[in-house]
Amino acid sequence: MELARLYNLKSTWARVSVVCALFLCGTQLNAAPAAVASDLVVYGGTASGIMTAYSASREGLHVVLLEPGAHLGGMVTGGLSATDLGNFHIIGGYARDFYMQAAAHYGLHDLDHGVNWLSEPHVDAEIFRSLLAEAHVKVYLHERLREHDGVERKGTRIVSITTEDGKRWTAKVFADCTYEGDLMAQTRVSYTVGRESASEYKEDLGGVRAQTPGHQFHWAVSAYDDKHRLLPEIGPGPMAAPGSGDDNEQAYNFRVILTTDPDNRLPFTHPDGYDRSRFALLERYLGSFKEHMGREPNVHDVFNPVAIPNHKADFNNNGPVSTDFIGHSKKYPDGSYAEKAAIWQQHLLYTQSYFYFLSQDPSVPAGLRADMNTWGLPKDEFADTNHWPNQLYIREGRRMLGAYVMRQSDLQTERTKPDAIGMGSYNSDSHNEERVAMPDGTVQNEGDVQVPVKPYEIPYRVMTPQRAQATNLLVPVCLSASHAAYSSVRMEPQYMIIGQGAGVAAALAIQGHVAVQDVPIDRLQQILRKNHAILSMDEAFPAASGK
Repeated sequence: MELARLYNLKSTWARVSVVCALFLCGTQLNAAPAAVASDLVVYGGTASGIMTAYSASREGLHVVLLEPGAHLGGMVTGGLSATDLGNFHIIGGYARDFYMQAAAHYGLHDLDHGVNWLSEPHVDAEIFRSLLAEAHVKVYLHERLREHDGVERKGTRIVSITTEDGKRWTAKVFADCTYEGDLMAQTRVSYTVGRESASEYKEDLGGVRAQTPGHQFHWAVSAYDDKHRLLPEIGPGPMAAPGSGDDNEQAYNFRVILTTDPDNRLPFTHPDGYDRSRFALLERYLGSFKEHMGREPNVHDVFNPVAIPNHKADFNNNGPVSTDFIGHSKKYPDGSYAEKAAIWQQHLLYTQSYFYFLSQDPSVPAGLRADMNTWGLPKDEFADTNHWPNQLYIREGRRMLGAYVMRQSDLQTERTKPDAIGMGSYNSDSHNEERVAMPDGTVQNEGDVQVPVKPYEIPYRVMTPQRAQATNLLVPVCLSASHAAYSSVRMEPQYMIIGQGAGVAAALAIQGHVAVQDVPIDRLQQILRKNHAILSMDEAFPAASGK
């Protein structure tokens, strides 16, 4: 099957539903019945969804995990192998167990060094499959929420959800663990998209950035061609006032896994729909690089490759023109399924074209082209998506306006919480949100944020909706936070940590016959600590810094 069709099937999560029950090796297939009752329905097989389901099942719940697409693990198995750790000593519980199992695969027996946390996507996928089988979680792939009227409510409670094939799934508690938050949105829970103004929550990281030094043009590059036409991938501007809010979203990309192993390496091929003219700005930037830097560009000037085992690397964005598809994510959060699929496909084509341009185009400096061609797609990863990653990196989308909105101050000055369920520590990290022509005719990127934080506690309330809106829904991924706060807490280890808390909370809500907002926090924390969650710096693993 050609790649475009594969990705259309995956990104629309398959219009013809193929229902799978996943067991130890993912080989046994059962058709789901027309109606399924359970204690907890977890919607979304991201890493957070897997940990939510695993945690709840270990607390005695009957759990169903519905994944809209064809793959489990989200970004953890979808290309983000260079895990954003921050202070990894505060990562505990089932998340740490997962990474310990991954390390053990490579003969490592501790997580005392950052490199020990790095693993290959197919290895991570197998660990997730084993965890779900161990916990007897029923997993169904290709079960996407019906786009309209997919949620049945009674008062503040979700009664059931219906997937596109007409199946009805009932439960006592539901958890939306997708990157998109479609279940949350259909439940009519309040949420926001884009950036709040700096004044809304008194955040100096809020809104449009006055200065954007990261991944920026550090010398003057014209935004126009010789006929004063705007080059592709540049907005006309003007840039809004610093600190003002908008509906822009930080750039999405694919985290591409490449290898230098000749026996496992596939070349970059000409993508269908390739148009070299879209890289006129990159060509201009690379053409002026030596003049300003005193040397020719290399792979590290256009990527951030982080080595992972077996001669592979996770290639992330780097520089002013990169794999980040700046300016093309703002319509994704509230887009229809068809619109989301189209945006996904646009990102895929851009990514494939970017690699092809750098490896093949004669305008690219010869040394960089030679560097690029020492790398290629690995034969042993992402076989069913033609070796390109199976997950778009949706860095941010819908964010719930829940029982508590986490803010910049929660990362910096008010870092302890009475209802802590875990900790975060990664930088406030937002990628660029727009690329515009400036009044002087140059081009600038805007939106990148890289601000260190100290370890902070994550409150349970960020995943509970407002009580008047929903009382049996948990939202561990599209959680309640400002853009500034979400830019730090959005990392996959934290999603997994929050997912563990969600699973225990679901069990306590069901066992106590209470709303998710009324879960006894002391009991929740007791169970989390019993399973080695880290709720404060005093509990961190040895050698932790930043107290």
